[in-house]
Amino acid sequence: MATTALITGASTGIGYELSKCFAADRHNLIVVARQEQRLRQIADDFTEQFGIAVKVIAADLLQPDAPRKIVDAVRKDSLQVDYLVNNAGFGLGGKFAETDLATELGMMQVNMSALVALTKLFLPEMTTRKSGKVMNVASTAAFQPGPLMAVYYATKAFVLSFSEAIANELKGTGVTVSALCPGPTESEFQKRAQIENTRLIKSKVMGMMTSEQVAKIGYQGFMQGKRIIVPGLLNKIGVYSTRFSPRAVNAQIARMVQENR
Repeated sequence: MATTALITGASTGIGYELSKCFAADRHNLIVVARQEQRLRQIADDFTEQFGIAVKVIAADLLQPDAPRKIVDAVRKDSLQVDYLVNNAGFGLGGKFAETDLATELGMMQVNMSALVALTKLFLPEMTTRKSGKVMNVASTAAFQPGPLMAVYYATKAFVLSFSEAIANELKGTGVTVSALCPGPTESEFQKRAQIENTRLIKSKVMGMMTSEQVAKIGYQGFMQGKRIIVPGLLNKIGVYSTRFSPRAVNAQIARMVQENR
């Protein structure tokens, strides 16, 4: 029986490339994003190229009822989700006292609340079957405070902590949980977050990886059941270095790279 992966934020960037990794290994897909036309093009391309089945669900995870609607759409077609990939998310740069509250509350909804809801709704079926995998896309930002992107960094710290906790709870159940923690990645993220002119992006200080590179490493680690996946040597060094520095120092370094160049 063919397995099926549900991937949020599947229309662009890491989400699209992860979808392609699953498709190339002949897993059927449920692709979720706001852009229905783009999703349908992806579905047509992957069906033709890889001979898999692709279900399209156009949903905006900014809406609190979106996770339930996604689950209802999946169950309506009697589909089984073997792999859940919570990839959708976005950021916002700037001083917290000056950034837009509505945008940041929406970020918390997408990056945290929708991710938790989808995991909660699909996980019981996996534990009943004693098989399944969940990938939550966090970030290297999860390992330190992030001045000038305070809320974004905090949401990713939540994702990492949540993922590690439920991974521990699920030991022995046949279900694994992985947190993918990419560093700066070539995608549309920087434009939406308004951080295109920061030192981090302009200098490519952490070695900007492509979405394809991140997805391939993430997919391999996910299928192996790894709990934390940090793609790229420079990103690994950056993450491990935070363990040996005072948090105040980590925060100052983060601020320096997040300032406009």
